This record gives sequence, structure tokens and C-alpha cells, in this order.
Amino acid sequence: MGKAGTERLEDKRPGISVSGDDEVRSGEEPLVRHIDPDVESEIRRILIVQTAFLGDVVLITPLIRATKELFSKAIVDVLVIPETAPVLANNPHIRCILTFDKRRNKAFAFVNTLREIRKNHYDLAIAPHSSLTTAYLMRLGGIPRRLGFDRWRASRHLTLRVPHLEGVHKARRVLHLLSVFTDRQFDMQTEVFPDDSMVRRAAGIKAELPRPGRPVIAVFPGSIWFTKRWPEEHFAELLRGLDAAGFNLIVGGSPSERGLCEKVIEASGVSARDIAGDTGPLESAAVIEQCDLVICNDSAPLHLANAVKTDVFAIGGPTDMRKMGYFPFRDNDVVFELDLECRPCGSHGGRRCPKGHHRCMRDLKPGVILAKVHERFTE
Repeated sequence: MGKAGTERLEDKRPGISVSGDDEVRSGEEPLVRHIDPDVESEIRRILIVQTAFLGDVVLITPLIRATKELFSKAIVDVLVIPETAPVLANNPHIRCILTFDKRRNKAFAFVNTLREIRKNHYDLAIAPHSSLTTAYLMRLGGIPRRLGFDRWRASRHLTLRVPHLEGVHKARRVLHLLSVFTDRQFDMQTEVFPDDSMVRRAAGIKAELPRPGRPVIAVFPGSIWFTKRWPEEHFAELLRGLDAAGFNLIVGGSPSERGLCEKVIEASGVSARDIAGDTGPLESAAVIEQCDLVICNDSAPLHLANAVKTDVFAIGGPTDMRKMGYFPFRDNDVVFELDLECRPCGSHGGRRCPKGHHRCMRDLKPGVILAKVHERFTE
């Protein structure tokens, strides 16, 4: 077969075409599928839906950026819950952030959100989260192209389906949704956009720390799920060890974790800057960016740290972060977890340990993490 030139080659997926030479010589880049121009011209309004937790929303930021890059003439809106919406503020790739307040009056919120979706006349909806509620919103919202993962009952309501990849990072997995349109590989670096006032405040917090010139370590002891929390006494011992080694310490968390952070600091007996409840997601990200290291559970601060390119030491317990794809992905990041027969015991953690012993967290001692911290800062 000779050269194809700009001949369009058939692909089984809808709206897909390939252009360029059909031969790939040694050292040349392989062919990249391009969107059918007719399809691209029809997709001018896109909605990305992710109504799960804060970390999940941070992990779709590469998808948001890649979608805008791929459909440069389209507007991109995002639908999230009110609690996570602030983390997307100032994102230059988003036109509008819609909210679905499903944790209050879900039925009432569903009707209001559906009305908003219909009003915007979207051409394409992308669902990184395999939720039946999300599928209903997209379908009843009259969105003609509905893209998501080919799994669970929600997939019945999709018009474009992609295999749910296993063994890859969550950010890479959701980027794979765009494979129905192109073979391009997009950057999986997550991102958030604190404004100038947040950056200045974070710099001020760092400037007030008692040991100028010494590394700054931020510790986040909380998690929505109780079983994903490393014990308070372990965090207190960790703080004591870090303080003795001369590090500047910041302790943070959500407003609901203010009491937890106070207890950990009090039990440690050290002086740490407590920002728990005083900073929203973007303000926390700005503070984390000023730090040299974050130590946290399998929780949102892990993903905020990756987004601002601060090294993170993550403590894994009942969940398998690597298997699920929620692990920290940068070169200097470390995951601490124990190899126990009973773990993982769930995909999210829970309110209590099914075995009643919580060994996945209790048996992971602070000395292990302290040794790794000292190694990290003596390299």
C-alpha cells in the first residue's frame, strides 16, 4: 500500500479519522488520530461531571485542560458539588462551574441542576465518575453525546464508552476517556490556581515560622473516613520527632478537623502553626506550595501537594492506593503501607475496622516515617 497523504482512514469509533502517511519509518512519530472536522465543529459546548470528593476533583484537572486543548473552540463547564467547587476557582480552562448540592435535598437539587443543564444545551458530556445519578443528569439533560467508562449500570445511558483501565493512576485513567477522539497522550500533571492574595498570605505564614532557612513540613492528620486516619498518638509522636530535628511545622485540615488538629498538637507538646479550618482548598494549596514536604493520610492534601509539585509522604491504611490509582505520582513521593492479609478491606475506608484492630494504621510506627524524612533531607 502506498502513501495515503491526507486520505482519511476508517476507524470503528464514531467521529474518528486518521490523516497523514500510512507508513511509519524508523525514527518517525506514529500516526495520531484526529477528530473528524465535522464532529469537532458540532461540539461547541462541553460539560465535565465529577460530583465525588475533593481529591477526585483535583484529579480531573488534567482532563479539563486536555479537553479544552482538544476542543479549542468549545466552551468547557464543570459540574461538581458545592464543597469541592472552590478548588476549581481561577482555572483558565473553565468557563463556568455548576454545582449539584446532592448532600442536602438530593431530589430538589437534581431537578434544579437538570434545569441548568438543559438551559446550556451541551453537545458533549464527560463523566469521569461512574455514577447512575450522573448518567441520569446527562441523559435527561438532553446531551446527545455522553462519554464515560464502560462499567456498571451507568454505562447503559452512555453513547460513548471507554474501558476502565486498571493499574494506572486515576488522572491517566480519566484522560483515557479522550481516546475516543484521539491517540494523543496528554500531560497528567494536576493543577490548581490560588490567586495572588492566597499566595501572599501563604508566604506570610511561612515567614512567621520560628526557624528561618530550615525546611517546612506540613502535616495533615485528618480524613473523611475514620479508618483512613493514622492514630492521633502516632501523629503526635511524629511531630515531636520532627520538632526535635529542627523542622518548621504546619498542621492543617478542614473546618471539621480543627478539633483533631488541636488535639494532635497539644498531645505532641510542640509549637506548630495550626491552619486547620482557616484555609479553604486553594489557600491550603498555596500554603503547601511553600512547604518542602507534606505528610498526610490517603486524603485530599495528597492530591493538592501533587498539584503544586510539593513532595508528599502518604500513609496508606485500609485502601490500596496503588491498585485504585490514587497514589502520589511524583518522583520523590513515598507511600507507607503494611502488607496485611486483611487489607485492602474497601475502596474508600469506613467508620470502623471490620476486624476491630485497625492494624494497618496502628502497626505502622512513626519511627519508620521519621527515618525516611531524615533520609530525604540529608541526601
